[in-house]
Amino acid sequence: MNIGITQKKLEQSVGLLSVILADEVTLYTKTRKFHWNVSGESFMELHKLFEAQYTELEEVIDEVAERINKLGANTIGTLKEFSELTSIKEMPGNYPTQKEMLIELLNDHETVIRELRKNVAVCDEEIKDAVTADFLTGIMSKHETIAWILRRYLN
Repeated sequence: MNIGITQKKLEQSVGLLSVILADEVTLYTKTRKFHWNVSGESFMELHKLFEAQYTELEEVIDEVAERINKLGANTIGTLKEFSELTSIKEMPGNYPTQKEMLIELLNDHETVIRELRKNVAVCDEEIKDAVTADFLTGIMSKHETIAWILRRYLN
């Protein structure tokens, strides 16, 4: 592969993207769990909100996986690989209230945003991979929108 980025730098981009993929898959799974288990007064509204959010995350997951392939690498794809790389905390056996679900998802999206912001700088300044930096900026924008919506439910 000869696209103006050394093999070592390509591997660095792939490493960052693999962590992002693991975070996206974990956040997708958590959002899906909350979609299935939300109950209470605003059940239908939150049920639909979570569905819209996990649908958007599903698209992001596919785009990240494809970006990894475009850089000449294979994409991780097992739960074990995702759980080893993710920074998103899972809560097995925990079924939070509606408000707790919103807070947890907001915190997770903000975690992803902070990591993406760092990775944009690394891709741009250290790796010199402008396309991946731009790609991650677009993903960060999607997470900022989701975080804003979740925050509005909590105010």
